[in-house]
Amino acid sequence: MSKPPRPAPPEVLILGALLSAGAAPVSGAALARQLGVSRVAVWQQLEKLRAQGFVFEGVRARGYRLAAGPQALSAPLVSAHLRAHSAGCPLTLLDEVDSTNDEAARQLAAGRSAPFAVLARRQTSGRGRLGRAWHSTDSGNLYASFAFRPRLAPARMQTFTLWMGVNVCELLTNFSGAVPSLKWPNDLLFAGRKAGGMLTEARVDADEIRDLVFGLGLNVNAPATAWPGDLRGRAISLAEHLGAPLDLNRLAAALVGRVLLAYDRFVDGSYAETFADLWNRHDVLRGRPVTVLQGPDRVSGTALGIDDEGSLLLRTARGRTQRFRAGEVTLEKVPPPDTAARPSRPGE
Repeated sequence: MSKPPRPAPPEVLILGALLSAGAAPVSGAALARQLGVSRVAVWQQLEKLRAQGFVFEGVRARGYRLAAGPQALSAPLVSAHLRAHSAGCPLTLLDEVDSTNDEAARQLAAGRSAPFAVLARRQTSGRGRLGRAWHSTDSGNLYASFAFRPRLAPARMQTFTLWMGVNVCELLTNFSGAVPSLKWPNDLLFAGRKAGGMLTEARVDADEIRDLVFGLGLNVNAPATAWPGDLRGRAISLAEHLGAPLDLNRLAAALVGRVLLAYDRFVDGSYAETFADLWNRHDVLRGRPVTVLQGPDRVSGTALGIDDEGSLLLRTARGRTQRFRAGEVTLEKVPPPDTAARPSRPGE
């Protein structure tokens, strides 16, 4: 029997009520009734939130309204945004962690009920595919991992990261108006520069996926000066692309809600109805010359999209179509036309 959800902390309930009210003030008496506490206790909670960077305006004889919140990630604010949209997910927010994926895996191994999310302001050992390091400083970015216990056959999971990727792209498009691209199998791009990466890790037990962790690193508000020399020109943040910072807490809440919905659709199989169309909408490789690296092997050709199992399809120069379930893909640069060397036409 599943455990009943724990009641939300009082600070989350207060923030949720103020967010739902918008510009209208909420009386201290109404907040006290909702929490089942005294108005003094409500005032004490407001003081704790003020210490975390929240600003409240008192409207004489009418109550309080939320004037501003912290720019950094705030667990109560993310949770309050989720509650305002009738979604819920246990959250853990850490100032610093080695890797949100590793922390989620540790909590799963310790028996924590799933699903849940682990967010961090900074990672000391963030990583991407193939064990590569992920630059994870505290510069207004989002580092998040989501833990599940799907009890699905491993063969079902081949398109999982790709499906989550198109959902993240759709979320970012709806949230910011900027349309990201996906580079198979797990990179998020804006204007050809990397803005995010995904990493799915699983533990298999008796031919089924027991523990599943989906991790996302997303460059949200980092300035151009935040990148070390080897990443300049290759990395980008949403704020840099848009020319303005985003509301990090509202984005984090929207992401949590979208990931939970996408996971449910994946498990029940309904994702197949829209997956191909969504992938084609964001696929940056389709129709372009690429090279796939698999260990010492290099195969070049034209990307044709993906098949039903999520494998990359590549047409070689000899017209042969090859499938790749894994590999590192690089986009080949097409040289500009050499106008000086082009043959002359009659009359020129």
